Amino acid sequence: MSGLARILIAGGGIAGLSLAAGLRRSGFDVDLVERNRRWDAVGGGIAVQPNAMRVLRQLGAGEAVERAGVIVRRWQFRDQQGAVLCDIDLAALWGAVGPYVGIARSKLHDALKSAAGPCRLGVWVTSLGPDDRGVSVTFNDDTVRTYDLVVGADGVHSAMRQFVAGAVEPAYGGQMVWRSVARIRPPALDGIQFWLGDGCFFGLCPVAGGTYGFANVTQPRAHDPMEGRLERMRRRFAGFGRLVRDYMAVLDSDEQIHCGPIEWLEIEQWRRGRVVLIGDAAHASSPMMGQGGSMAMEDALVLAEILQANRDVEIAIDSFVARRKPRVEWVHRQSRAVGEMLRTPPDTRNAALRAHGARAFRERFQPLTALP
Repeated sequence: MSGLARILIAGGGIAGLSLAAGLRRSGFDVDLVERNRRWDAVGGGIAVQPNAMRVLRQLGAGEAVERAGVIVRRWQFRDQQGAVLCDIDLAALWGAVGPYVGIARSKLHDALKSAAGPCRLGVWVTSLGPDDRGVSVTFNDDTVRTYDLVVGADGVHSAMRQFVAGAVEPAYGGQMVWRSVARIRPPALDGIQFWLGDGCFFGLCPVAGGTYGFANVTQPRAHDPMEGRLERMRRRFAGFGRLVRDYMAVLDSDEQIHCGPIEWLEIEQWRRGRVVLIGDAAHASSPMMGQGGSMAMEDALVLAEILQANRDVEIAIDSFVARRKPRVEWVHRQSRAVGEMLRTPPDTRNAALRAHGARAFRERFQPLTALP
C-alpha cells in the first residue's frame, strides 16, 4: 500500500516532539503519545548545538529557545585546577549554521511542546502488528487504532525497540554522571568548560539564571542513593579548582542532583515494515560530543522532509535510514574517540590537548556544519 494519512509517534521527548512539530507543519495527521503522566524533563540543562538550532528554526521553535537560553561562545578544556588546555571559538567554527545555546531542559521542552501541538499523556503501545491498512496498534487502555506509519521516539530504554529489533538493551558506557543546575554565574564562565581530572571531569555550561553542571566519573555501573548524593559529589571533586568548588557550594540539596549511567546503543536495524526508530531509541550515544539531542532533532526534521517529498511509506523509511546512518555513525566514532582521550593519563592527555586539541575539535565537528 502506498500513501500516508495517519502517523503515530510514541514518545514525547526531544525526538518525538521535534517530529510532531515537523509533521504537523507539513499538514500530516499526527497522534503523539507519551508514557509519563506528566511532563518531566530530567537532567537539569542541555547545550543545544548549532546544527540543532538550525533544525529548531525550521520547526518554528528556534526563537523561543534563544530567548530562554544563553548564547555560548567558547568551548574550553582545562586541567583540574583550571589552566586552559585549548580554547575553541564556536562562532568561528559553526559560522552561519546558528548559535550555540545553553538552556534548561525544561525550557527546551516548553519550546518544543509549543511547536509540537497536542500530546496524549499516560498512553503507551502494548502491541502492534501489520494489517491490510497499515499497522494495527493496541494501547494500554485497550483501544486499537490503525496507522500508516509508527515512529518509536521513546528514548534509550525504548519499549518500541522490541517491536523493531528484539530485546536489545543499551550498553553501559563506563561512566556515571551527576547533573544539576545552580543559581551561580561566575564572571569567568563565558562558555562551556571541561575541567579534566584523573578518570573524571567536571563540566560547566551557562544557562539562563545560572549554570548547568555535569560531573562524570569513570567507574563500574552503580546506583547512587539520593540521600547524601551532594556530599559524595563534593568529596569526589574536592581537589578541583575554585570555579568547580564554588559551583558545588551553591547547591544545597541532594534532590538538585540527577545521577545516572552513560549508556550506548548501536543497532543495525532501525526499521521493520512500517515501524521506524529515531533518536536515542535507535542510536543513543555518550555525551562526549554533546550531540545526542542534536541527532534526535536532525532525525525528526529529515524524516518529516522525506515523508513530505515521498508519500510511499516503505520507500520513505528506507531513504531516511540510508541518509541518517552515516552521520550518526560519525558522531558515535568521534564520541568514542573523545572518551578514550579523556581516559588517558592526565599528563599525556593535557599535553595532547595543548598541542592538538583545537585542531582535533574543529575536525571532529566540521562535518556537522553541513546539512543533515
